[in-house]
Amino acid sequence: MNFNKLLLNFKQHFLGAIIFCGLILGLTACEKNVTVDVPDAEPLVVIEGYIETGKNPILVLSKTLPFFGTINTSTVFQQTIQGARVIIDNGSMIDTLDQIPGIGVYTSPRMTGQERTSYSLRVEVEGKVLSATTYIPEAISLDSVWFKVNGTRDSLGFAWAHLTDPDTLGNHYRWFAQRINRYTFGAQIGRMKDSILIAPSGSVFEDKFINGKSFDLGYQRGTIRNSQKIDDINDEKYFYKVGDTIVVKFCTLDRQHFEFWRTEETQVQNNGNPFASPAPVLGNITGGLGIWGGYACTFDTIIAR
Repeated sequence: MNFNKLLLNFKQHFLGAIIFCGLILGLTACEKNVTVDVPDAEPLVVIEGYIETGKNPILVLSKTLPFFGTINTSTVFQQTIQGARVIIDNGSMIDTLDQIPGIGVYTSPRMTGQERTSYSLRVEVEGKVLSATTYIPEAISLDSVWFKVNGTRDSLGFAWAHLTDPDTLGNHYRWFAQRINRYTFGAQIGRMKDSILIAPSGSVFEDKFINGKSFDLGYQRGTIRNSQKIDDINDEKYFYKVGDTIVVKFCTLDRQHFEFWRTEETQVQNNGNPFASPAPVLGNITGGLGIWGGYACTFDTIIAR
């Protein structure tokens, strides 16, 4: 089993944070500081798992961190849960996932995602039972894809596509993209520009107002949070560039999976904004937090000219 390949597939869904914490505003008076004591809460089990057409399921189990806990790669892996029993039922096969040794990552080479199929998840861990169900709908392909320079910029622009939405209300979509060409300048010369497929801000949308319509859509380049790559901190941030080779991954997903990413993106955009409305992330896990989601995906390639 290729563990690196499995983790790369997992990262392609733009795993942001597998620890879910609430938001709180610090209130400061004019003459004195106000101290708010936040009581410790019992850790909850967090699931983040996916199954995609033609690929094996992959799932991470972890626990929430304290509100003021430190979040980094080390603490995240320390919070992963080992020794759980993870079962998936697709109606024709029941499979118990294998744990990757040493960490709370579970997968199976025996099951692959299929369109128009439901996948029920059951997790037995520490005397608790968590469950969820996701559905992989039929894949809907983009009609065409292209690159277009933005405004008066000489070489920077966005990725565009034309989509014809089927005349059946209730389709939900998510966009990922990856630059697969390599740097030809600077300290990063020879490195692939993007190591994974990245979902940009606003990556999910539904056909509530576009049902049955044919239209163009454009996306900025997504970036990894806290990236220090030169084109993620200079004027090229959020833009593709003439010469880039861009792989577009366009996915359909069910309603609950769509709502998870819609509310996650809203929370990220509102973070730190004192005037924003509260935006809890809506997961689909009964008995815990997180998401168990399915994708039906198609792929296209853009040569930026």
